[in-house]
Amino acid sequence: MKIISLTDVEKNEVNMEGAAGAWKQLPLGCADGTPVYSYRVFTVEPGGHTPYHQHPYEHMNYVIEGTGVLVNVEGEEQPLKAGDFALVDPSEKHQYRNKGDQPFKMICGVPKEFE
Repeated sequence: MKIISLTDVEKNEVNMEGAAGAWKQLPLGCADGTPVYSYRVFTVEPGGHTPYHQHPYEHMNYVIEGTGVLVNVEGEEQPLKAGDFALVDPSEKHQYRNKGDQPFKMICGVPKEFE
C-alpha cells in the first residue's frame, strides 16, 4: 500500500514538441510497483496546451480543476471542466488546451509501460 500527497510529487515541464505551459507529475507508477496502470497528473497553465499527438494506447482522464478543451482529429474542441471524465482511444489524435484563467489540472491513467 502507498499513499502520497500530490504536493510531494516532483513536477516536470512537458518537453515534447508542440507543448506549451504543460507540467507532468507521476504520483503512482512502475517505481511504486503498480500492476497495470500508472497515474500521471498534468497541469496546463492558462493559454497552454499539450502537444497535438497520438499514441498506441488508451488513456483515461479526470479533470481535477479548471476549464479546458479536448481537441479531436478534426480540430473540434470539446469542453472540459472540473469533475469531467474523458477517454482517448488508442491512436486517436488529440490535444488538451487550457481555456480558462486558472490552471487546468487532470489525472491521466495509462498502461504502466507507457507512463
